[in-house]
Amino acid sequence: MKVQSLSVCVPGNNCINNCRCCVSRMHNNDKLYKNQLEENIAFYDLYLNDFMKRLQFCRDNGCNTLMLTGTVEPQQNMSFLKDFGIMMRLMNNPFPIIEMQTTGVTIDNPKLRFLRNHVGVSTISLSLFSFNDKENQNCRDSKLELNIKEFCDAIKLYDFNLRLSLNLTKYFERFTPEQLIISCKILGADQITFRRLYDTNDGSEQSEWTKQNRATENFEKELLKFFEKQTVLRRLEHGPIVRSIDGISTVFDLDCMAKEDKHDDKWKYLIVRPNGKLYSSWDDPASLIF
Repeated sequence: MKVQSLSVCVPGNNCINNCRCCVSRMHNNDKLYKNQLEENIAFYDLYLNDFMKRLQFCRDNGCNTLMLTGTVEPQQNMSFLKDFGIMMRLMNNPFPIIEMQTTGVTIDNPKLRFLRNHVGVSTISLSLFSFNDKENQNCRDSKLELNIKEFCDAIKLYDFNLRLSLNLTKYFERFTPEQLIISCKILGADQITFRRLYDTNDGSEQSEWTKQNRATENFEKELLKFFEKQTVLRRLEHGPIVRSIDGISTVFDLDCMAKEDKHDDKWKYLIVRPNGKLYSSWDDPASLIF
């Protein structure tokens, strides 16, 4: 088995956002994964060991990259992030690359310093639905504001790598591909991921919003055509190519839920859930590995 990255699902109940295209709300199976590490305190040592066994399993299978993510914003559970930082210190061979996926809300300078110093985060992947602050906030369906430029400046101030994960909504269609790159460069991006929005086609509120507000097929084709003309840097384990565009490492993610067939026992990612067990799919508990 070859694992490209491990997603650690940070425990939490109610997300501070209500992103209108949230895939977690589409499949809504979070209750299947009990928060054993924090809610079963009498057996904390047992579940801590379980959690670390899964971390070690992925390291032993060639995984170098760990992504802090989840069905809530990771920064909602600073206590878990503190424990996680200690886990990395307990491992004989900890993950060298630790990233965090976030919309950025509620992350202030002290939290950034904590993430950098204690948790060991080196890359912050900022999810954006628009470069416009208000449009971006509306897509999150949240009262929590974020000044995108100021937050990106703070990320760079604390010397994180900044990845802009652009969820391809209709709001990016006002830009040409070249203008998108310029806008990302102004924000200080080191990396860009163009992410096609995923929907379950099940009639859910999130799926219907996605259908109505995703970027058009023609726009995606134009962007992909531009992307494919750029210099190839390398191919990731699960297939997508990383290209260099004006000094920025760029990926076009057409399969954010890793639904494409797996070949040669290679995985785009595996997931450690709050119950301390390892899975290969976000939306199917049958994907349990151990």
